Amino acid sequence: MKSVVREVDIRETALSVDEVVSALGDDASGGLTLFVGRVRDHDGGKGVGGLNYSAHPTARLKMREVCERVADDYDVHGVAAVHRVGALAIGDIAVIVATTASHRDEAFAASRALIDTLKAEVPIWKHQSFVDGSDEWVGTP
Repeated sequence: MKSVVREVDIRETALSVDEVVSALGDDASGGLTLFVGRVRDHDGGKGVGGLNYSAHPTARLKMREVCERVADDYDVHGVAAVHRVGALAIGDIAVIVATTASHRDEAFAASRALIDTLKAEVPIWKHQSFVDGSDEWVGTP
């Protein structure tokens, strides 16, 4: 039997929605819910010029644990989460999470839990550079 957690990765290269959707393909799933987090050009009323994500060496393992927990808590057929690290520009994809289930309600709920828990628990930190020359760290302990 194929694992419910189909893809978990943290990488410096560009993320692909098609790759995540492909990893979750199966004939039993009537719903696939996908969340794509992109780098936006503003935060807190300031213009963002770019950002850099850093991950603790345990981040991939923690992300897998979060995916497994979502798989246990929801009636899903597939779970995937990928996050990018390194320098990202405005518009770049920073994170993709997705779940599949027989019905959309379960897929929506599972994907919401997945992104919220990932952001709260996985040790990945964002260093934002603002267009005014200032910067800030987000998500650090």
